[in-house]
Amino acid sequence: MKNVSAPLYRNIALDIANKIVRGEFKVGEKISGRSTLAGIYNVSPETIRRAIALLEGMDVVSANLGSGINVLSVSAAEKFIERYKNNEYINTVRENIADIIEKKKKLDIELEENFNKISDFLERFNSISPFVLIEVKIKEESKYIGKKVNEVRFWKNTGATIIAYRRNKDIVVSPGPDYEFQIDDTIVVIGNKDVYDKVCNFLYS
Repeated sequence: MKNVSAPLYRNIALDIANKIVRGEFKVGEKISGRSTLAGIYNVSPETIRRAIALLEGMDVVSANLGSGINVLSVSAAEKFIERYKNNEYINTVRENIADIIEKKKKLDIELEENFNKISDFLERFNSISPFVLIEVKIKEESKYIGKKVNEVRFWKNTGATIIAYRRNKDIVVSPGPDYEFQIDDTIVVIGNKDVYDKVCNFLYS
């Protein structure tokens, strides 16, 4: 989302307010009329009228037809500047939030598309292969902690084969029948479609 520039008349009003704060235009003095200001800022008299109207609305200046534009207050000029600084900040934040929301929508769409691709792949894989690959965490509730795969007859009781395990940051592939169940290990198992239930029932029943 692109930032929208502040209206020209607001920028002119802010410039005049800054000149009042800096003392270039003093309280009680008359500053140039609208026609002269239009020439200085190279804009139409209507743009100057709108700029002065903003300043009048916060009692920074007063403009009377035929008597010019009078500077009323430095403190009002400071408040005017602070107000529009805050407005600019709020507008920027609003635009940033809108931009984030838009990006999130795109990410959600992309995530859904990728999820659908994965689901489609898994469906096709399951229709081709009778085997399922799963991961199971070994918790302290298991009655086989410290025992080896061949000792507990893992394959005979589950119909599943342990093809790898992860312990801390180490991954061991094809651990064989001497693998010993340890707390917090994650075993990678292959078996038929109900392998997860069989393995969990075996470990924790």
